[in-house]
Amino acid sequence: MRHLPLVSAVLVALAACSSPAPPPAPPAAVAPAAPAAPAPTPAPDALTHRFSGEINTVDFGAHLKKLASDEFEGREPGTLGERLTTAYLKDQFERIGLKPGNKDSWFQSVPTVETTLTNTDVTLDVAVGGATEKFAYKNDMIVGTLAAKLEAGVKDSDVVFVGYGVNAPEQNWNDYAGLDVKGKTVVVLVNDPGFANNDESLFKGRAMTYYGRWTYKFEEAARQGAAAAFIVHEKDGAGYDWDVVKNSWSGPQFDLPASEDPAPRLAVAGWLTRDAAQRLFAKAGKNFDDVRKGADTRGFKPVPLDAKASIALHSTVRSGSSDNVIAVLPGTKRADEVIVYSAHWDHLGKDPTRQGDQIFNGAVDNGTGVAGLLEIAEAFARQDPPPERSIVFAAVTLEESGLLGSKFYGAHPPYPAAKTVADINMDALYLVGKANNMAIVGYGQSELDRYLADALAAQGRRATPEETPEKGHFFRSDHFNFARRGIPALYAKGGADLVEGGQAAGRAAFDDYVKNRYHQPGDEYRDDLKLDGTVLDLQALYAVGAKLAGETTWPQWAADSEFRAEREKSQKK
Repeated sequence: MRHLPLVSAVLVALAACSSPAPPPAPPAAVAPAAPAAPAPTPAPDALTHRFSGEINTVDFGAHLKKLASDEFEGREPGTLGERLTTAYLKDQFERIGLKPGNKDSWFQSVPTVETTLTNTDVTLDVAVGGATEKFAYKNDMIVGTLAAKLEAGVKDSDVVFVGYGVNAPEQNWNDYAGLDVKGKTVVVLVNDPGFANNDESLFKGRAMTYYGRWTYKFEEAARQGAAAAFIVHEKDGAGYDWDVVKNSWSGPQFDLPASEDPAPRLAVAGWLTRDAAQRLFAKAGKNFDDVRKGADTRGFKPVPLDAKASIALHSTVRSGSSDNVIAVLPGTKRADEVIVYSAHWDHLGKDPTRQGDQIFNGAVDNGTGVAGLLEIAEAFARQDPPPERSIVFAAVTLEESGLLGSKFYGAHPPYPAAKTVADINMDALYLVGKANNMAIVGYGQSELDRYLADALAAQGRRATPEETPEKGHFFRSDHFNFARRGIPALYAKGGADLVEGGQAAGRAAFDDYVKNRYHQPGDEYRDDLKLDGTVLDLQALYAVGAKLAGETTWPQWAADSEFRAEREKSQKK
């Protein structure tokens, strides 16, 4: 690993770039970089470790080891794990020398509604072909209520296949055209129209849009008046295995109360395995694979199935709250202009019904992002001269429940969107060793790509587009809620071109994580984890923020970005 001259070179290179946005920028103040990492060593316990103020493997590992420990019980909102996590973050921010970031408070309370299914032996019963076909919970389907109802369900509800369930006027596409789904159960595909047959002419081709996300599918089905909706899980379209869906949808489910988010919500929402969908369609006298092909072509018409669905859900519902933890380092010259670093602290908690390991420790997802947040905060606090713009550090909650913490932050911003220069988000930083690149999720969306490219060039590395845009990662982490408010957002993580082993080794490591650890108890801290590559990435992300904090220009969205108009609107106010 290279040392101080490397990171200093990053900032010198960044200072040489200028953003074309008005007003014209004077020469940027170049902030001294945090010293680079020493060689990896086992991380000590975070409670006794004396942090150095450098972005390095020892300090990063100490935070990660603590946050991903069994003591924190998987960091589930509303539990002891939350209380331990938020207290740790507040204490660390305070130790570093930051100020409370939500006026005079370290915390921003996010109101929640927690719904827990109690009859987990429930089956989806479909009357079809003169008989009743039963689909078992977890094995064939997963289900819950998004309407926070004690009792929810459907009885003899007509079943309709609505393709991708998309209503996109700007794309001249409406899967619900001419269809009344009130009281009906809709079956929906994940991802965008054109995905299954690789039609690059539809939507954004290979790159998923928000219309492809499961959250949108349920939102649109509810707007259309459906009583229930089931998404067919396909690994390629969703970007993850069935176990991820099963683990994420089991146990307590959180949402914002209707007072915060009054949009219609489904009484019954869930997923079907592909095998279950094929069985359902076959019983209705249709071939699922043949019918789904029509969904990828213009002029698709919904396909009613000669089937009626019934299901009854019993749940407990309670109101509560969970905390975003927010800290700020006030700027010395333009304190009202802020740069936000964000990372979600929450994970899936523990499942006492599991055999063996019951704790979802979430080391990579997202212990890495939160540990990185603390490391970058400490680097800025030790920077000399200090940053001219304010730096905000937002450890947000409920990302695993639909980005709710950042959604609430966006609706109740401690700092106005028009005065927020950028968001730099960190989520699930892969621990696979040094890479020759960093992959930018949503590549081409804004000028922030160039800032990161210059930082990486000074490290002898490069910025590349993400390899799997079809998985919709741009809509799957908290930067999305900043982007929706018009704030340019950068979300990047270590790339697959590893220094040791190249692309083949990188892809194998990523695939292994997704298959064996993502949203599973196996996502744990180990002393042999490769932290050095992640520290290089954190140094680059720090350098981007240091450049932004020392200049007067504002990074802009690309001309064709769907978020540009919101930025222009907010800055005209």
